[in-house]
Amino acid sequence: MEVKLPAKNTKETARRTDWAEKAVSLIFPRRCPVCGGIVLPRGELICPECVKKLSPVRQPVCMTCGKQLESGDAEHCGDCLRHPKSFKRNFALLNYNDAARASMVAIKYKNKREYLDFYSAAVCRRFGRQILRIRPDLLVPVPIHPSRMRSRGYNQAELLADQIGAELGIPVWPAALKRTKKTRPQKELNPAERLHNLQQAFAAGQLPEGTRTVMLVDDIYTTGSTLEACARILLAMGVQKVYGLTVCIGRGA
Repeated sequence: MEVKLPAKNTKETARRTDWAEKAVSLIFPRRCPVCGGIVLPRGELICPECVKKLSPVRQPVCMTCGKQLESGDAEHCGDCLRHPKSFKRNFALLNYNDAARASMVAIKYKNKREYLDFYSAAVCRRFGRQILRIRPDLLVPVPIHPSRMRSRGYNQAELLADQIGAELGIPVWPAALKRTKKTRPQKELNPAERLHNLQQAFAAGQLPEGTRTVMLVDDIYTTGSTLEACARILLAMGVQKVYGLTVCIGRGA
């Protein structure tokens, strides 16, 4: 026989939870991922005015990389036509403008991990249903080099994947890929050199038996070389379909 708690206990628990959250917000007020100031009104994840500084990727988009297109006459951007990708599709939330760039820098290099709360929630609102329709077996964060992990203390892609996975009920599997080598700065290289540079940087890890569909998670899609290098490794490991999910994407990607 099912036993239910009295309604008054449920209400009391809710009140205690609400009180605890308010107490935490008073001691550690939420900081805006764009301006860095205290978010008002309390309970929000971003300042109402600052959200306008971000540039959501709008239709039409490239059906492969997810980049916003200037015209709806084509289904793919020039880069994806010139350089076909191994991954099926990438979902990108924001255009990589100055506000997004500063926010990503703060997350990666200034320990502003709390900013990921806003981005993970926004990703789930925007793409949650599409992701669940794809039915990925795993979310795989793009790894960072162990030396960078030691100095930084976290991998922003893994934290992002953890939050999205928890919200959508999808397992996160960081062990799928390894970062084995630091790479030269990508901006100094042409597209072919970028891909070759990154193919030497990643290695296969371990996947659960029966893994067929994987969604790679990263913070920024610039040239697509990182996603492509990781996708090729996963496909070589026996994965049948690889998708991508990124917070930002460059207009010139």
